[in-house]
Amino acid sequence: MKKLLLIVNPYAGQRRVNRYLPDMLRLFHDRGFRCEVYVTGASGDATRYVAEYGEGFDQIVCAGGDGTLNETIAGMLTAGLKCPLGYVPCGTTNDYASSIGLSSDIMEAARDVMTGEARTFDVGVFNGRYFVYTATCGAFAKASYSTPQAAKNVLGHMAYVLEGVKDLGNLRPIHMRVETEEYDLDDDFLFCSITNSTSVGGILKLDTQLVALNDGKFEVTLVRNPATPAQLSTILYGLTTMDIPNEMIHFFSAPKLTVRCAEPVEWTLDGEREPETEAVTLENRHAAIRMFVPTQAWESPLIAADEGEGEV
Repeated sequence: MKKLLLIVNPYAGQRRVNRYLPDMLRLFHDRGFRCEVYVTGASGDATRYVAEYGEGFDQIVCAGGDGTLNETIAGMLTAGLKCPLGYVPCGTTNDYASSIGLSSDIMEAARDVMTGEARTFDVGVFNGRYFVYTATCGAFAKASYSTPQAAKNVLGHMAYVLEGVKDLGNLRPIHMRVETEEYDLDDDFLFCSITNSTSVGGILKLDTQLVALNDGKFEVTLVRNPATPAQLSTILYGLTTMDIPNEMIHFFSAPKLTVRCAEPVEWTLDGEREPETEAVTLENRHAAIRMFVPTQAWESPLIAADEGEGEV
């Protein structure tokens, strides 16, 4: 039989995965896999376990939220594993999963892992640390990791929105310089987002026509600090209608960029807090991972770009 490593986060979302674990194992077994299960208990567990014990498996599957996916991919890339990855999203918002067309139904997502096609996806590197779909700082960035788990379990996505609104009164601009091969921007910004997804924290939504998840580039969104009510209105209109770029919102794609801030700034990577830093380099690793997607997502423009060869 083929060997499958299943990484499970029992605390993700509303702990739904715990009810479905026996059914998932039966499904994988019936498809010809002998399963080994590892249940995470603390931050970093999935990365350490996959990196140390992932060699020799024909397939790796992680069941949890976006943070579990982040850790699993980090472990695979750290160890240089080439096997395909399956993702069963069980978190609260599941930004990345929704971007690539994965089902929110746990058993349907598990079946798609068995019947789907492995496609290549880009992965980001933030000062040497891997991230899957987003690096953000400024407005709303804290909501993804500061929202209490109990609130997520009860309120779901609305918990993130409420937590973000609480922070609005404390917002202050960040002076930063953002440099790419094409751009050199030096200004005060309220929000900076470097993404490989159509959704950030369930709050910021990008038009699917503006995003490709395996083209070797990030989508960069920079919101300038408004000096007048009219400028604030322009920002709100742009973010809610995705009529960007405009005079207050820069939007562009880049394979690599550096961000230098006038003072240490706290970042969020895939929903997890990153310590404060003044300067970061972000690089897109093109086609770094192969992940199963359901049949109906094969032709999506989000993943229809040139797949290339996987990088480590």
